[in-house]
Amino acid sequence: MLTDRYGLQLSTASSIAAEHYREGVDLVLSAWPGAGERLDAAVAADPSFALALIARGRVHQMRAEGTAARAYAQQARTLASNATAREQSHVNALALNIEGQSTAAVLAAEQHLEAWPRDALVLSLLLGAFGLYAFSGRADHDAARVAICERHARHYGQDWWFLTYLGWSHTEAGNAGAGRALTERALELRHQNANAAHALSHAMFEQGEAQACQTFLEAWLPGYGRTGILNGHLCWHLSLIALEHGDVDTAMKLYEERIRPSVSHAAPLNAFTDSASLLWRASLSSTDAIGPRWSETSAYAAQMFPNAGLAFADVHHALIAAGTQNTNAANARLAQLRALQAEGRLPAGAVVVNLSRGMQAFAGGNYKTAIAALESAQADTVRIGGSHAQRELIEDTLIVAYLRASEPEKARVLIDQRLHRRPSARDAAWRAQTTAG
Repeated sequence: MLTDRYGLQLSTASSIAAEHYREGVDLVLSAWPGAGERLDAAVAADPSFALALIARGRVHQMRAEGTAARAYAQQARTLASNATAREQSHVNALALNIEGQSTAAVLAAEQHLEAWPRDALVLSLLLGAFGLYAFSGRADHDAARVAICERHARHYGQDWWFLTYLGWSHTEAGNAGAGRALTERALELRHQNANAAHALSHAMFEQGEAQACQTFLEAWLPGYGRTGILNGHLCWHLSLIALEHGDVDTAMKLYEERIRPSVSHAAPLNAFTDSASLLWRASLSSTDAIGPRWSETSAYAAQMFPNAGLAFADVHHALIAAGTQNTNAANARLAQLRALQAEGRLPAGAVVVNLSRGMQAFAGGNYKTAIAALESAQADTVRIGGSHAQRELIEDTLIVAYLRASEPEKARVLIDQRLHRRPSARDAAWRAQTTAG
């Protein structure tokens, strides 16, 4: 009987297909280049291998190649009728996700894991900054990730992939010390693991270890190909470190060479949101030469995310509309959001509208209005998904709005809360402005 790396039976008679599948799944789980090629080889060795087909569809989905992803999902559903109950359930969970049936996919994945907890590819659907939990609109998605990882931890032991996401989940839930230790162990077990490098970058961010993060990434990144799906995003982390030290020039150099959509090999959602958020963050410190850079990201967003509905993308669309002073685009997106909200089809709720209004007001210099909108959204910002590091730009904007609206006391309270959690040169500089007469 052929099995995957976790000991689960595979319905293929081809040992070659099984080996390619195991390698392909590990490349998916480590965000390493070559997953698509390995899974293509598995399908070529056994065209009736449903799990290889659905995994290939998942890779297409991660690249926002929806038509190809759905075609693989449909084919896998048909072929899975001849597979085991576990494989049928596995295909169903991944296919529901590919088909955009997020609520059903969450339920299917959770039920599947009760029977087959070591099915890592299914568990991975729920995890991460862009996973099903994060984009569910739930305010407790950080806790939900920790809960499901801890629920099934006994089945994984010292597995490099599981430790990566157990660590990341703890970091995002506010326990960065434990998260960092788990992630460092995962990297020891598999150094060629971009998801672990990413998780460690987040742990260091939450601990205020900017220099340690820069040292780590500059040593680790040369071994990770430019085509790696997280290469651009890890360079985004380096750009945040540059901004932390007031070095806008280095941040923009990274943007030009590694992050902007035309040079990045990231998944489209990362390429779009990393670019938009970096330009916005940089503009809070300096407007020099930021303005012309918005056009490329604006065009990319219009092409890849033309319609409202994904809260995380919608908030970053608001950044672009504000950064380009495109009031028509901002109003059109707000109209879409309000329509979805009225129909009950906006999982994150009113927070998306409030954040979009706040960014538009901020860009227009209406800082009092921006403050009111951003303050009303603060408690629910977590519902848009993404990571804490990504969402922190909302607080950054609110701090600058306080400063520009001559409300230093409010800025100081928020800054002190952040500095109590971790050191930050950027926050310290902003705090100095609150007492500068």
